[in-house]
Amino acid sequence: MFESAATALAVLFTLKGVMFLGLGVGIGLVFGVIPGLGGTTAIALLIPLTFSMEPTEAITMIGGVMGSVAFGGSISAILLNTPGIAPNAATCFDGFPLAKQGKAGLAIGAAATASSLGGLIGVAILVAVIPIAKQIVLLFTPPEFFALAILGLSAIALSTGGKFLRGLIAGGGGLALALVGYDAINGGTRFTGGFEYLYDGIKLVPTLTGLFAISEMINLTIKGGSVASEGTENIKISRVSDGITAVFKNWPILLRGSAIGAFIGAIPGVGGTVASFLSYASTVQASKNPESFGKGNIQGVIAPEAANNAKDGGALIPTLAFGIPGSAEMAIFLGVLILHGIEPGPLMLIEHEGVVFSLIVALAAAAVLASVIGLMVARPLSLITLVDVNMLAPTVISVALVGVYALNSSIGDVVEAMVFGIIGFLMIRFDYPRITAVIALVLGELAERSYHQSIMISDGEFSIFLTRPISLGLFVVTVAIIFAPTARMFLSSRKDRGAAK
Repeated sequence: MFESAATALAVLFTLKGVMFLGLGVGIGLVFGVIPGLGGTTAIALLIPLTFSMEPTEAITMIGGVMGSVAFGGSISAILLNTPGIAPNAATCFDGFPLAKQGKAGLAIGAAATASSLGGLIGVAILVAVIPIAKQIVLLFTPPEFFALAILGLSAIALSTGGKFLRGLIAGGGGLALALVGYDAINGGTRFTGGFEYLYDGIKLVPTLTGLFAISEMINLTIKGGSVASEGTENIKISRVSDGITAVFKNWPILLRGSAIGAFIGAIPGVGGTVASFLSYASTVQASKNPESFGKGNIQGVIAPEAANNAKDGGALIPTLAFGIPGSAEMAIFLGVLILHGIEPGPLMLIEHEGVVFSLIVALAAAAVLASVIGLMVARPLSLITLVDVNMLAPTVISVALVGVYALNSSIGDVVEAMVFGIIGFLMIRFDYPRITAVIALVLGELAERSYHQSIMISDGEFSIFLTRPISLGLFVVTVAIIFAPTARMFLSSRKDRGAAK
């Protein structure tokens, strides 16, 4: 193993290796920043370019894309409230408020550092887990998926920012949207209104683009000014170094977010969006000041960004060990491996160990390189927040809609993004939290599918969720999360009464 790692490092630090890694990182950053594109599109477009490459060269370039696209998406999430890719939506909740306060440099510095360190931690977990990957992946079956989805949905109770009833209404709307389209369990279509476009359900990327990018631009246009409109007229961009320092000051949050990202990433079909939101929700739950989140708490940037980059290391566990893609990106990546005559699965770890470590080294190097580049350009990028909204809004909306259209070449996606842009604007104006709707939309389909599969497996016995140790443990954690705020308030009131006496 050490020999393969040394060989991979030697290949990387050649002129060709550095060139392909740099190319992958550059492409990943660009595709991450542009809303609606992301790593899946980038890798799919690069597949033809890998035909004439050596396997290690192709893997290095693809690893560069995967290691950098997540941080690219955080830049637009922080500066414009526009998640470059779906997992970056959680970064919007505190990253954009920081930008509005003139602290975009702080947020970008924290995101860059958390992404870099999260990616390295994810890769370290991958290396440590490869020998026992099979046992870990096979532990998760439909009951565990259902329990995990319910755990994620419990985050709605923690993400309402003091607007519990409105948060529940928004969450209910998100769950209803998750049920739109073809029912894979019972057959037939639901709530489509006769529109064929809705047969495949509500698309996540156009929805997020509308709810965050377009709605925010509509709101800013009505208000006028610039993104960083709060405070004095002479807003100063805070030092990027403050963001770097903040990550090390909050190292427990970094470690927890990275662990959540790697764990969720290793579960096939769940993805980085769930990892980011669970990491954000757990940070809110553990905080002594949960009401500060959504208003510019730097911990709300560190947690999802660490999880977002760490999830790639986790997603590679089922991809390499069994040929089961842990995410959409990994599904495209499997095509690259097969194209170069490498069959994913247990034998790959034995017969192509060098290729595996080339990917691991490329991912680690890409995470660091992308963050270094991001830190170098953070200050000029931060100045976007001072641009007049009458110039900024048309540009952002145009780029967002082009990115949404490019994803599937579907005008329906553009219409969906515009519809959700209006819905998002109304949610802003009437003070309904958008995060609860997004969490419910992301997890609703997973919860429904896993529930029906579990019931069919158990012949209608609900006890299957309570007799399996992992699902039972996840339900216990869910109950603890739901009742923790109440317990905290009870203990606080008792403490206050004791102090009054």
